[in-house]
Amino acid sequence: MSVDELTDAAGEDENTIAQAVTTTAAAAGSYPVAPGYRLNVRSGPGTGYAVVRVLPEGARVQIICQTSGTRVSGPYGTSSVWDNIGSGQYVSDAYVRTGSDGYVAPRC
Repeated sequence: MSVDELTDAAGEDENTIAQAVTTTAAAAGSYPVAPGYRLNVRSGPGTGYAVVRVLPEGARVQIICQTSGTRVSGPYGTSSVWDNIGSGQYVSDAYVRTGSDGYVAPRC
């Protein structure tokens, strides 16, 4: 039997299992954007920075680190915390449901 033919006891192949574990881990470490909002992603932690893209309604984000920036009011309160979601990509924490008014990730 080759490695490609390996299956678990339930009959699922190795790639399917790995993909399910990766998807579950990503979902567990991500946070939802407020329902009904298309969220601007900015190049820095503030409203004065350029919009680099817009997240669609129903998006989830993985927070790499957090920093302070422009104070913003949104559906989850008023906050000066900004979430870094990628290289040169920041969103206001006031639009992300983290379950906390403070930091939930390391500081940038």
